[in-house]
Amino acid sequence: MQKIKKKQKLELVIEDMVFGGNGISKINLDNKKDFVIFVKNAIEGQRVIAEITKFRVNYAESKIIKVLEKSKLQKKINFQKISGAPYIELDINYQRNIKRKLVFDVFRKIGKVENIDDYFDEFIASPKTWHYRNKMEYSFSSIIFDKKLSKDIDGFGLGFKKSNTWWIVENLDKDSGMFDKDWENGIKKIREYCKKTKLSAWNIPQKKGFFRNLNVRKSYKENKLLIELVTSSKDLKKFDSDLFKQMILSTFKNKISGIIHSVNDDISDRLNYEKIKSKLIFGSEKISENILNLDFEINMSSFFQTNPMCAELLYGKVLDYIKKISLDDKKVVLDLFCGTGTISQIIASNIKNIKVIGVDIVSSSISNAKQSSKNNGISNVEYQSVDVGKFLIKNPNLKDKISTIILDPPRPGISKKSLKKIIELQSKSIIYVSCNPSTQARDVEILIKSGYNILKFSIVDQFPHTHHIETVFILKKST
Repeated sequence: MQKIKKKQKLELVIEDMVFGGNGISKINLDNKKDFVIFVKNAIEGQRVIAEITKFRVNYAESKIIKVLEKSKLQKKINFQKISGAPYIELDINYQRNIKRKLVFDVFRKIGKVENIDDYFDEFIASPKTWHYRNKMEYSFSSIIFDKKLSKDIDGFGLGFKKSNTWWIVENLDKDSGMFDKDWENGIKKIREYCKKTKLSAWNIPQKKGFFRNLNVRKSYKENKLLIELVTSSKDLKKFDSDLFKQMILSTFKNKISGIIHSVNDDISDRLNYEKIKSKLIFGSEKISENILNLDFEINMSSFFQTNPMCAELLYGKVLDYIKKISLDDKKVVLDLFCGTGTISQIIASNIKNIKVIGVDIVSSSISNAKQSSKNNGISNVEYQSVDVGKFLIKNPNLKDKISTIILDPPRPGISKKSLKKIIELQSKSIIYVSCNPSTQARDVEILIKSGYNILKFSIVDQFPHTHHIETVFILKKST
């Protein structure tokens, strides 16, 4: 029997894994024999030192301070392990099996769908297990974690945030197995170049310095990279963007589509492209990708699926589901949270006798969508750059005119107010794509109570080596 409190460190054995990237350990606490402690990014079979970050009556949350003993499930890899891929040492089939199990658990517990197994269609695996991502965001920092010394030191870092921290960066010295191999094997040279300029890396706690972020997008169609260097305006006159450009081009010969220099003086690293200043210093500010024989333009601020090869399979499944529904006299499809219009255009190009309306708040994404539609020769789709909630409020006239609503919201899901407006449109069917099954399960429960029935759902593993998983549901309005 023991007592625990916040910031207390405990030695724990990880007994299982649950949805959301947590391992669980159980201890005797007061009169509770199986008090649950969630351990972020822990793996079944590990023995760890964990620090309590949150304590509640029925459970506690914690983060790993040190791994004392690896799990037998963990295998040796040839890549540099990074915080964004905590399961990279696990067999891919084990990852897929546990993701499937956890998705089913989420819909039973949160969505209250006890017979979720009855609606299961298929598990769609990523065609590529390694080097599948088309976007990476690297951070500069003057505080780095030295793995050899096993402690934080002052220096010049470029890589990824250390797990469970927001102010410490671990240098990336070689391929992580997640993005472009040539780029990540060369990122050490970029770090060394930037350090030699004598301009400082960003001090995250103090919110000062020059070099802040390095963002990269990749086109698999062109095998080209679009680079964005983000700095502050401090000492901007001392920075030679032409020399930076030459270094990038000489390091990654014939692979660079464009280089952008953006200046961000906000304390947040999240870029508001309507407020920051960006300058194209080489090539094009866009790249293009091909999905299901359609070309899509993408710039740095656009939302686009992270794993384009798996996205093809996901969108193919959406198209398959929509073809199962008779569109009859209601020939309008509403694509909410449409991003760069991939789903809209795929549906419009395959079903010619309907009209598709795409809605997204990000103006640059809508600009990309409009241009892509023009380039692809698709005329039965239109786009509106507006907040989805505001669009729904302003368009009650669409009630009873929508055949199908496509939903692909961001991770937090759909607000209750917007979901209520969606239900009021009385569409014959809803196809709901989600990168967060827990918020989707919450919304699906509401849709079921509002007269929609699940027809089928599929699981799509777009993010190998992470806890993230996508799900796509088709629901039909009961008559």
